[in-house]
Amino acid sequence: MKDAIRRITAREILGGAGRPTVEVTLTLDCDLAVSASAPSGTSRGKYEAFELFDREERFGGYGVRKAAALIRERIAPALAGMSVLDLAAVDGRLLELDGTRDKSRLGSNAILPVSVAAAKAAALAAGLPLYRYLGGQAATRLPVPIATVIAGGPHSPSGLAFEDFLYIVQGFSSFEEALEALAATRGRLGAILAARFGPVAEVGGALAPPLGDTREAFDFMLQAARETGCEGKMGLALDVAASGLYDEKTRTYALDGRQLEAGDLCRSYLDLVRSYPLLSIEDPFQEDDFASHAELRAKLDALRSPCAVVGDDLFATNPERLARGLAARAATELLLKINQIGTVSEALQVGSLARENGLALTVSLRSNETCDSFVADLAVALGAERIKSGSPVRAERNAKYNRLLQINAELASRARFAPPIFYRRLP
Repeated sequence: MKDAIRRITAREILGGAGRPTVEVTLTLDCDLAVSASAPSGTSRGKYEAFELFDREERFGGYGVRKAAALIRERIAPALAGMSVLDLAAVDGRLLELDGTRDKSRLGSNAILPVSVAAAKAAALAAGLPLYRYLGGQAATRLPVPIATVIAGGPHSPSGLAFEDFLYIVQGFSSFEEALEALAATRGRLGAILAARFGPVAEVGGALAPPLGDTREAFDFMLQAARETGCEGKMGLALDVAASGLYDEKTRTYALDGRQLEAGDLCRSYLDLVRSYPLLSIEDPFQEDDFASHAELRAKLDALRSPCAVVGDDLFATNPERLARGLAARAATELLLKINQIGTVSEALQVGSLARENGLALTVSLRSNETCDSFVADLAVALGAERIKSGSPVRAERNAKYNRLLQINAELASRARFAPPIFYRRLP
């Protein structure tokens, strides 16, 4: 059978953040071979699928030789002879081999690259582009870039409490124009900050200047947009990653030297929405506080604000978490990260569940990315409104942008890049 799996090999490679991850090569009986690698996050929610690390001295405990060995010794023999054209069966076998709710026996970083490689091989065997194979004839929409340009939070020297400050490149007629504007405005922002502060540190391609608060960061971002002629075309967004600011004992959030209760933090967000073109707030409260997320969503709705409430750690790309959030009316958008759930089939199911219930969708990479461009095809396959791929200044980020440029060229006149629906009221 030409589309049957003949061999799967695995090895430890380095991701963009300098930490190891797993890469696999899957070979079919027809001699077609594809490679895929697992992204990894530095900041991880507690409901994400388990990543298996060696916990030895090398790489500070983050080596992945054990995960690679499990692929060679357990996964490869179990999948040998299976047809990649039945991706649900391949992924089902992977889940059966692991047998845990959180993929803690084999590790999502062992399961995911095999699943992605199988999807890539299936598209090749079927003679279709990957986005078309996964999404069908309707997969013609290019996502709007949303990119972190200023880094805050615990992994940044900036002093800013919130983790990511982002542009949403919304006011352009094509993906090519949007990407060009993003690159120009990110470059201009770097020049403005360097003129003000001297050499500025970077975190994952995002700038980390010594700023005092959120408003100062937003002011610099809007200045850069004005100076590149993009005023009114570059919305602002926040990834708060609020679980990292939350104190379980006091039930308060640490923000700019203050301890705020959830209600006070909610009012702070509303003040920002009233003052700035803020179109998205990701994880505004800690990951178990569905009620506060719902309260913010309701108050934004009352203001008729286009600002989305986005669930990342809140949902963890998990169907059970997403169902709970839908029942609570906790958010208006899902941030989808494939390694949070662990297989392509599950990611497609979660994306479809969000779509069916009126949520907008952003497909996102992780901080320790590789040059694997799979999420670009996935975003088009799902018809995602946005893709969160980071500043276009690093190879592992630009691999996704460049793949989207290829898809845009392939689709030609069929490519759609309409202004996205930034906020959808739930029924």
